[in-house]
Amino acid sequence: MEMMERTPAEVFSPGELIKDEIEARGWSQIELAEVLGRPGRLVSELIAGKRAITPETAKGLGQAFGTGAQFWLNLESSYQLSKVTGDSSNAVARRAKLYEMAPVKEMTRRSWIQPTDNIDVLEKSVCSFYGKPSLDAPMPQLAHAARKASSYEELTAPEAAWLCRVRQLAEAMEVKTFSEMAFASALGQLRTMLRDTDAVRQVPAVLARAGVRFLIVETLPSTRIDGVCLWLNPDSPVIALSLRYDRIDAFWHTLLHECAHVKYKDGLTSDIVDFDLVGDEADSSVAKPEAELKADEFASGFSIPRSELDGFIARVRPLFSKTRIQAFAAKLNVHPGLVVGQLQHRKMIPFSHSREMLARIRPILTEVALTDGFGSILSNAH
Repeated sequence: MEMMERTPAEVFSPGELIKDEIEARGWSQIELAEVLGRPGRLVSELIAGKRAITPETAKGLGQAFGTGAQFWLNLESSYQLSKVTGDSSNAVARRAKLYEMAPVKEMTRRSWIQPTDNIDVLEKSVCSFYGKPSLDAPMPQLAHAARKASSYEELTAPEAAWLCRVRQLAEAMEVKTFSEMAFASALGQLRTMLRDTDAVRQVPAVLARAGVRFLIVETLPSTRIDGVCLWLNPDSPVIALSLRYDRIDAFWHTLLHECAHVKYKDGLTSDIVDFDLVGDEADSSVAKPEAELKADEFASGFSIPRSELDGFIARVRPLFSKTRIQAFAAKLNVHPGLVVGQLQHRKMIPFSHSREMLARIRPILTEVALTDGFGSILSNAH
């Protein structure tokens, strides 16, 4: 009997078809084994469904029955798939969607959601974290003004998770009622703190008295957001930093950049994302929204007036010695690391120049600010 190559319309054991074919030819199991050149036990186990069809066996059956090997491999695959019971495929699809929507592994590691093998519990936890009623519901839109070192495109899943975490922690914080007058006073106090590294520990309290929630949330892998300004409502600004760069110039520039967003009420109605302006990755040639340029100008000029820096560069270039940098910083009553940072940004000096002046502030600030990451979540010290 010659059998045409075909795909079975229903799923059944390959052994059943083998049995039908040898009976139609009047063969015994031993005779088929001899045709295949294989042990008789192999044919017996194939017919009984105790052995799966391998590529080698499929090739032999295809030649013996004139079907081709692929027919038997397809039949074996269909049969094995039919034996899988339950809704595991649905669970896999749901889990895949969750992992696409959120950095589940990292969120679990950071205790943003609890670990679980139950797909229903996992889905509920992730949806609750994002404030979504269901997996298929759209992501909530967060109005924010962030300095992001990748592009002005939509946020990635890890970046969205970072922002949601900022909002969650900020909503639990208590600060005084925000007022523009109190915030202006806070900016004045910040200006007096630019000289002393240890003075950064006063930042959370100064901002809290002005009605600004300040916190630190460590970045997630593959995210490069340095700071964000969120508004819980039109009268409740939040400034969060990631401290991705642990250096005094990066801290002050990022903080003051976000303060500018608060001052100018940026981010209330639309998302504003900016590239990082400090460090080796900085690229001043990137086109930015007007609000970001304005915030950058505010941050740079707040610590070192542009005219002062221009004059210093004109007088000293290209001999930017450590002594001259320190003397210029002392004249402006700012930390020398801020001068180094701006000179590096303007490409007046290489990033290897005077790196010892770029003091670390993360250990100081995480002792007093509400912090998520870097090994701990601390209580707000205000």
